[in-house]
Amino acid sequence: MADKTLRLGIPKGSLQDSTIQLFACAGFNIYTSSRSYFPAIDDREIKCTLVRAQEMTRYVADGALDVGLTGQDWIAEHQAATGDTVVDVADLVYSKQSFRKVRWVLATPEDSKYFTPQDLAGGIVATELVRVTEAYFKRLEVPVKVEFSWGATEVKPPLLADAIVEVTETGSTLRANRLRIVDTVIESNPQLIANTAALEDDWKRTKVENIALLLRAAMEAQGRVGLMLNVRQVDLENVVSLLPALQRPTVAPLSDDEWVAVTTIIEESSVRELIPKLKMARAEGIVEYPLNKIAL
Repeated sequence: MADKTLRLGIPKGSLQDSTIQLFACAGFNIYTSSRSYFPAIDDREIKCTLVRAQEMTRYVADGALDVGLTGQDWIAEHQAATGDTVVDVADLVYSKQSFRKVRWVLATPEDSKYFTPQDLAGGIVATELVRVTEAYFKRLEVPVKVEFSWGATEVKPPLLADAIVEVTETGSTLRANRLRIVDTVIESNPQLIANTAALEDDWKRTKVENIALLLRAAMEAQGRVGLMLNVRQVDLENVVSLLPALQRPTVAPLSDDEWVAVTTIIEESSVRELIPKLKMARAEGIVEYPLNKIAL
């Protein structure tokens, strides 16, 4: 009998909470415990393991995990070090604090003489993303010494390094440590990655594809809401012209031939300005409702 269990890696650390929240929106409830690296999930066909994002690609590539989530940065770092490959199943743009990409940036002290990557020739750069940083300077033909940083990278310039390559969402931590951004080394966002051998199994491939579908649908729903309203036929054209629909609004007849029901999906940020306009256009029974998934 074929194995009906999918081994799923959940990134431990900064992406852990946002990943579990995304899975919840996709319909999978994951329950963690501070005493266990094996979260429970309300799907008997999935077994979860908490793994550091930095190590996820290795365990997926080696087959210890069938599928996992980690950033493009750590995929690139692992592949540069080993040449191992994994399959990118879904591109998911979210981070610890927001639904956008993060950047690994080259940063130098505000009062230093280093204003460009070329200025660092012969210098020392501290980072956790060593292989990607080495490849970056190699492309620029700038000779530097790249040293691995075990943490607190922002405090190393100028005494322990001339510059750093560090991940940032807003740049606030860098500014707080009196560092200026010189260049972007790589942009990154989470990827759902899978082991090649796992995808050769029909059951596992279907399971992975279904998870990817639901995660993408949950991503599409972020920042959007549904809107329902009733409109007289004579006012329909004017009302529909106000709606910034995802595709086109759905218009359905009501029991009264003079009225129709209109349903659409819009950006949540536009609701507070749109509803008063719809009322002025004589729409009635306006209902806003949350969305968990939008499968395109």
